[in-house]
Amino acid sequence: MSLRSHIAIAAGKSAQWILKTFFKGGSSYPGKLALKIDPNVLDHYSDLYEVVVVTGTNGKTLTTALTVNILKQQYEEVLTNPTGANMVQGIVSTFLGAKPKKNQKNFAVLEIDEASLSKVTEYIKPELFVFTNIFRDQMDRYGEIYTTYRLIVEGAAKAPEALILANGDSPIFNSLDTVNPRKYYGFDHLPDQEQLAHYNTDGVLCPKCHHILHYQMITYANLGKYYCPNCGFHRPELDYKLTAVTHMDNTSADFVIDGENYGIEVGGMYNVYNALAAASVAEYYQVAPEKIRAGLAYDEKVFGRQEIINIDGKQCTLVLVKNPVGLNQVIDMIGLSPYPFSLVALLNANYADGIDVSWIWDGNHEAFAEMNLPAVIAGGERHEDMALRLKVAGIPSDKLTEIKELDDVIAAIPQLPTEHVYILATYTAVLQLRKKLAEKGYIKGGMDRG
Repeated sequence: MSLRSHIAIAAGKSAQWILKTFFKGGSSYPGKLALKIDPNVLDHYSDLYEVVVVTGTNGKTLTTALTVNILKQQYEEVLTNPTGANMVQGIVSTFLGAKPKKNQKNFAVLEIDEASLSKVTEYIKPELFVFTNIFRDQMDRYGEIYTTYRLIVEGAAKAPEALILANGDSPIFNSLDTVNPRKYYGFDHLPDQEQLAHYNTDGVLCPKCHHILHYQMITYANLGKYYCPNCGFHRPELDYKLTAVTHMDNTSADFVIDGENYGIEVGGMYNVYNALAAASVAEYYQVAPEKIRAGLAYDEKVFGRQEIINIDGKQCTLVLVKNPVGLNQVIDMIGLSPYPFSLVALLNANYADGIDVSWIWDGNHEAFAEMNLPAVIAGGERHEDMALRLKVAGIPSDKLTEIKELDDVIAAIPQLPTEHVYILATYTAVLQLRKKLAEKGYIKGGMDRG
């Protein structure tokens, strides 16, 4: 390691200690400082860690957390970035706080934003990329889905020997040739049945000839066993298969992957995909099934992923929503609830949320009207837009309340008529809400994602 790297690491670690000790923060600045002193500071850490990168539209955070939980069953040092600092300086800060073990394999499992991947792989070369899915999301930041996919393919190409482990049920991940080798995971749990995706679904045109794709099985959105009847484009052979879903409700799921029974303590088909991705990583690294089972069963909710928060006797489930496909999967999960519940929908439109809120009109809010909810609160900075969408969906005016300020939303929750409450919130609304809940003593912390 060069003298410059030594100085950069020392300066970064000092800044990190000061910020964490006295200011309870510092997820990005220490890395920024270290990079300014030595732009190649990550080269030192690349030699110490086997780096796994998780990217895609939905599922990055939980897939990362589950992968870390599994690998920790076998390896002592598994580094990750739970605070959501997934730009280059944040990744450097993550490594600055690490204590790698000598003479053993050290893992770093990093969640990386799609638009940031190409920048991160300028500095560090992963051994494995996990691609979860690509859906239309924050078009002001990412553009259309094929633009997003090109971004992550270009990022992966900077580490050409790294394997891409991709969701084989997503047609887009089979649409371009890559310099990286590829393996695929996916669902093979139902008998073939000829069908088409829902008419309001993106990514259902064949990327080779632009004919409408057909399916022999659909899990949700455009994911499934697809094929093109015009040119023969079809789902690749799966290297890791989920062959059965034996149980699913709003809080858990059980399933079979490559002949082994597993379970997770969160509900919804979309979370089973996250578990499948994590288990596939583990199989790739030859982790034993009993350790995969223990890692998946680890019941610690992460930032906005079905966190349970008690607010003066109300059992509130906080769920992050950010695009139509994710929202619809959350709505399906909520619909499995065996008990009555109220709904709080918080909508912001800051840069991290995506400033365009038109996506809420593609979400199936009409399903909430069919659930006959006793009370609904529309809140957040764009509460008027949220309230209008819910009214158009069929929520009766006498059951719908608009509340802009989050302090007032928190005060209103104990007055709701049901014990259970679902809180659906966009990214910055989750951050703001958790901060206020922490200030009021309902949770510890507030801004961290882990």
